[in-house]
Amino acid sequence: MDISNLNRSTDLRHLAVIMDGNGRWARKRGLKRLAGHQQGAEAVIRMVDECPRYGIRFLTLFAFSSENWGRPEQEVRTLMDLLMAFLSSQRQKMLENGVRLKVIGDRSRLSADVQQALEDVEVATAERDRLVLTLALSYGGRNEIVRAVREIAGEVAAGSLPPEKIDGALIESHLDTHGLPAPDLLVRTSGEMRISNFLLWQLAYSELYFTETLWPDFDANELGRAVDEYCSRQRRFGLTEEQLLDAKDSMQKERHN
Repeated sequence: MDISNLNRSTDLRHLAVIMDGNGRWARKRGLKRLAGHQQGAEAVIRMVDECPRYGIRFLTLFAFSSENWGRPEQEVRTLMDLLMAFLSSQRQKMLENGVRLKVIGDRSRLSADVQQALEDVEVATAERDRLVLTLALSYGGRNEIVRAVREIAGEVAAGSLPPEKIDGALIESHLDTHGLPAPDLLVRTSGEMRISNFLLWQLAYSELYFTETLWPDFDANELGRAVDEYCSRQRRFGLTEEQLLDAKDSMQKERHN
């Protein structure tokens, strides 16, 4: 393991978020679930604006899970309509603010017009590099790993890949998130304390932060609290505190030489 990047707790590059609580937000106010989803979309816009201020270069949002297809048909249509509206209203802003859109998940289950709209914004923003906004749509961590294993198995069966060449790096290269660093911090809103089949491979060493705040209420102050908590932690990646201190001393000596 390369220890040169360990214990840099203030270096928060990749934030992943399970956006939870839209329905409860609406119910507490006597509103329909649509209102909660609409306010949730506003919270997404806030986070896209706020993340670069903390030096966050990658923001990955669990927008629609593979299990969400089981929700009432009307709610699914509403969520897809909100997605289309978000893409339409935010496209120019993404271009102007250096935001690149990336999508992960099983796109085959999305309608043709949604797939086309996503692809159009992905292509248009492909050269932007201030923030990579990744939307997990029709996504499930287990499904992602299964799809990756199938691709690798196909290469082995074709004789183009010796089984002994399969390692962690190869598996990562077949995941939807290839090219992205692993999340440094996972935030889940609404008080639920589980990861719900999200980024199962990628979260192996991520810091986890759970808040009672419902997603529509997650604002700049709440993000600041999550970042402060992250910065208070020591990430050891399986090593001891003494090893981390020795590595830190070695790096300081190298810089001074």
